[in-house]
Amino acid sequence: MVTAIPLFGPIPGGPELLIILLVLVLLFGANKIPKLARSTGEAMGEFKKGREEVEEELQEMRDGKTEEESSTSTESTTEESSTSESESDSESETEEATEK
Repeated sequence: MVTAIPLFGPIPGGPELLIILLVLVLLFGANKIPKLARSTGEAMGEFKKGREEVEEELQEMRDGKTEEESSTSTESTTEESSTSESESDSESETEEATEK
């Protein structure tokens, strides 16, 4: 028979939770606990925003690479056609100059 061993131990309930709350009130005072909770919530919100921004940037980088690859092939095709047009223009100008 296999028994599961909890990673962090048992979750405190009932009397243990009341003792923890009493110690918090004694350490920080009743006025500071809401301020601590608010600042903790704000910090968690900022952390979540930062994480989402990083995830968005990573996704843009992934999408950008596939777009760059396709745009690079399009640009090279455009450059080849413009190069051949400019070569034919310079050849016709050379022919006109020799005829004069």
